Amino acid sequence: MNSITQDQKDSQEQTNAHEGVIISDHDDAHAEDHHGPAKGFKRWLYTTNHKDIGSMYLIFSLVMFLVGGTMAMVIRAELFQPGLQLVDPHFFNQMTTVHGLIMVFGAVMPAFVGLANWMVPLMIGAPDMALPRMNNWSFWILPFAFAILLGSLFMEGGGPAFGWTFYAPLSTTYSNDNTALFVFAVHIMGISSIMGAINVIVTIVNMRAPGMTWMKLPLFVWTWLITAFLLIAVMPVLAGVVTMVLTDKYFGTSFFNAMGGGDPVMFQHIFWFFGHPEVYIMILPAFGIVSSIIPAFSRKKLFGYASMVYATASIAFLSFIVWAHHMFTTGMPLAGELFFMYTTMLISVPTGVKVFNWVATMWRGSLTFEVPMLFAIAFVVLFTIGGFSGLMLAITPADFQYHDTYFVVAHFHYVLVTGAIFSIMAGVYYWLPKWTGNMFNIALAKWHFWLSLVSVNVLFFPMHFVGLAGMPRRVPDYALQFADFNAIISIGGFAFGLSQLLFVAVVYKCIKGGDKVPAKVWEGAEGLEWEVDSPAPYHTFETPPRIKD
Repeated sequence: MNSITQDQKDSQEQTNAHEGVIISDHDDAHAEDHHGPAKGFKRWLYTTNHKDIGSMYLIFSLVMFLVGGTMAMVIRAELFQPGLQLVDPHFFNQMTTVHGLIMVFGAVMPAFVGLANWMVPLMIGAPDMALPRMNNWSFWILPFAFAILLGSLFMEGGGPAFGWTFYAPLSTTYSNDNTALFVFAVHIMGISSIMGAINVIVTIVNMRAPGMTWMKLPLFVWTWLITAFLLIAVMPVLAGVVTMVLTDKYFGTSFFNAMGGGDPVMFQHIFWFFGHPEVYIMILPAFGIVSSIIPAFSRKKLFGYASMVYATASIAFLSFIVWAHHMFTTGMPLAGELFFMYTTMLISVPTGVKVFNWVATMWRGSLTFEVPMLFAIAFVVLFTIGGFSGLMLAITPADFQYHDTYFVVAHFHYVLVTGAIFSIMAGVYYWLPKWTGNMFNIALAKWHFWLSLVSVNVLFFPMHFVGLAGMPRRVPDYALQFADFNAIISIGGFAFGLSQLLFVAVVYKCIKGGDKVPAKVWEGAEGLEWEVDSPAPYHTFETPPRIKD
């Protein structure tokens, strides 16, 4: 597959001087004439094409984002005023639980997998993902997993109400039979994630274009390679702990039941050994997206490429030795508290390297502020706020005050909404013209950005203050002194939620039509994906490109 005849080398080259890329000038535009997709629903059901599967992941994640966002708006409507207003406390807890599960496993992770499916083969010069049939399966089991999870809401007694972290004994002794559906759904999600991760690793290791050495890989490919190894390492841990929950509830075991010799705190250790690397699974691909966008709109090469690669690997390693910073209030020994405090502070160092490199890339660059760049800059600033509040949470004695308050909610939403979700939106705006061949409505997209930017800060920033003042999370009622702040937060929540309808409109209009774009959509963009036509042909790189030394 990787061989090119000398005639092809001589007569079929077009060179990208900046990157040293040589593309074989086979006619990708006509490849789809004889290898085109099937028609109708069968195209999507049976497809093994990485672009189709990437599109399905992205559409699925958008639907889940809207479903999870609707649940968040139920939560904020209840909290708009003190007292019990709209829903009973048990349903409120179902909303907080399923909102978290859907956003983590249904919105953020599938969106990143969709971007990986679309872009990794294009970025490394591969014709497709390495295991295309498994790729199809890894997507199609996901809708069934979330149908099971959402279906549990309609059971007698309602859906899961024990928090997305499903702490025992809430998920064992004190839950109803929705636990069985929840566990089954999580197992299916985990299987999908592991298959997707295997596919990414095999594709990147085995199918890079000739001459694309490890240190020539785009940062997005690097971050996804490291993320895929994280997924394979931690998803079996999640599978193990949900199985232990299942057997405790239905088969008489006592893993987390103190009366039977178990320990409920052991659940937290096992869960967070999965849960903390999971947080980085949801942010490392974001680093890759931003590391693609900022150089493009700064008209400069990424500052400190090698240090970015090593920083990403360092974050992945350190993410395995910080899990118990979620557990400072469980009564762990002082030595343990000190160890996890220092390791948590240490993980901010490679993260700081990344922020420094992004800023240094923009420094004295020829910046333009297209929509992807706006989201990328917002990501850098707001993700950094989330990072600083994370450093505050790392300080053990202070954490006793912050623990289980809205300060924690503010922290992880700055990381996951203005971090992960803003980066996904940046990536979609950056690559959408390449996918569709059409430029999106720039005015509407800028409205989406500015409304999102303002409303997301109105939504989450005041949470820091009510959290520091002691307002507990996951509670549908609260003391009167928090009323004004909660009204402001809820207004911000509704504004942010409704703003995302603009995003849906922009994407829909772009798919339907718009101004046609060239192969290289953005002036400063570099990489193999900008060498193929827009829209990207159904089959690309049937003859592999070569990367010059």
